[in-house]
Amino acid sequence: MASVIRLIPGRTVFFVCDIQTRFRPLIYGFDHVVATSRKMLKLAKVLEVPVLITEQNPRALGGTAPELDPAPLGKLFLGNYTKSAFSMAIPPVTSVLRQHDFKSIVLFGIESHVCVLQTALDLLALGYDVHVLADGVSSCNRDEVGTALSRMRQAGAQITTSESAAFQLQVDANKPNFKAFSTIIKEERDNTQKALEFLVRPQTH
Repeated sequence: MASVIRLIPGRTVFFVCDIQTRFRPLIYGFDHVVATSRKMLKLAKVLEVPVLITEQNPRALGGTAPELDPAPLGKLFLGNYTKSAFSMAIPPVTSVLRQHDFKSIVLFGIESHVCVLQTALDLLALGYDVHVLADGVSSCNRDEVGTALSRMRQAGAQITTSESAAFQLQVDANKPNFKAFSTIIKEERDNTQKALEFLVRPQTH
C-alpha cells in the first residue's frame, strides 16, 4: 500500500517559483498563475505559513509580479532569492530550509517543465514532501504542463490544488482563524474557478 503523504501544519512552507514580469505575455494563463499565487500569499498570513520566493535572472526577466507583494507577511516572509540555476534548491535556499523544521513544501510558479520540475526533483531528493499546485503552475507552451505534472507525480510529488492544500492546512473549522480563512476562500471563489478551468481542465482531457 502506498504511504499517505499529507501537508503538515506547522511544518509547511510555500515556494513561489520565478513568477516574474517579463513572463507575463509569454506564459500560458500567466494571470491565473498570479491569481492563485496571490491567494496563497493571503492564506499564508492567516495560516501562518512561511513563504520563500525566487527570481530567475531578474536583470533579464524582471522582478516578481507586483501583485505578489510579500510585505503583509511580515516575519513569515523568508526572503527573495536571485538565481541562475533553474532549480530553486540553491545553497542559500537549502540553508534556510535547514534552519527550520519543514517537511512539506507547497510549490507553485513557472515554468512547470523547467524550474518547477527541477525544484520538485531536488527537494524530493533532499527528503521533503513536495506538493505542486496544478492551478498554480504553467509554461509558455500549454502542452508541456501535463507531462511535467506527470513526471513530478512519478518522482513522488503530490499534485493538488490551491484550495485543497489550503483546507489541509486549516484542518478544523473550529480554529479561531477560520472566519478569516473562509473569507479569503469566498473572496477568491471566481479566481479559483477560472484558474481551474484554464490551467487544470486542459490536463484532464
